[in-house]
Amino acid sequence: MSGHSKWANIKHKKEAADKQKGKMFSRVGKEIMVAAKNGGADPATNPALRAALTAAKAVNMPNANIDRAIKKGIGELGDVVFEEIMYEGYGAGGVAVIVDCLTDNRNRSISEVRMAFERNNGNLAASGAVSRMFKRQAHFVITGEWADEEKLMDIVLDAGANDLIVEDGEAEIWADPENFEPIAKVLEEKGIVTETAEQTRRPEMTVTLTDAKVASQVIRMIERLEESDDVQNVTANYIIDDSIADQIEE
Repeated sequence: MSGHSKWANIKHKKEAADKQKGKMFSRVGKEIMVAAKNGGADPATNPALRAALTAAKAVNMPNANIDRAIKKGIGELGDVVFEEIMYEGYGAGGVAVIVDCLTDNRNRSISEVRMAFERNNGNLAASGAVSRMFKRQAHFVITGEWADEEKLMDIVLDAGANDLIVEDGEAEIWADPENFEPIAKVLEEKGIVTETAEQTRRPEMTVTLTDAKVASQVIRMIERLEESDDVQNVTANYIIDDSIADQIEE
């Protein structure tokens, strides 16, 4: 179950920079609202809402924010109209990119996404062109004393995980989507705090970038995408070769 994933390591270093509380609360709040609107306010009968609440707990979202998001979703604080849209495209170097949006203005979101691609040597693609390269997965990130393969292995394996990656003081757990809740439950029971708890996409094939200019364009494009309030998540399949990592950081 252990392995090495440069792609995952880079992705989470980026995510650490992106975790500004206001932005994260906004993203998770939207997920809660949409889940409540589509399936009701009771997490016991609404799996999507349970998943969103787990994500909210992972980013320490205040209960008041959570309650307000649920009430908005079920119409107690005004009707919520968000559209879920997935954009697919290619970044510099042929990197496959999926952009998940929750938006109340489709024209605004496509304009912002297209601009981020085009200004960084990328282009949008037809539906299905990129998504086939990714697999839907449950995903957890743990740091601190529990980021230890020996401590976590049996716990997460018994709960249904199919991959555990531990490196640089960070543990990643990957599993099939249906095992999201069992793993979230056992981690909570053990008192193991998660930095990330989500259902996301994992690339089944990767592109190794060996040119610093191309890698910088890819990183800059993803950063621009994540700055958009309409963008919930950006997933890409790149690995940055160690030989150019220092050039990019400089």
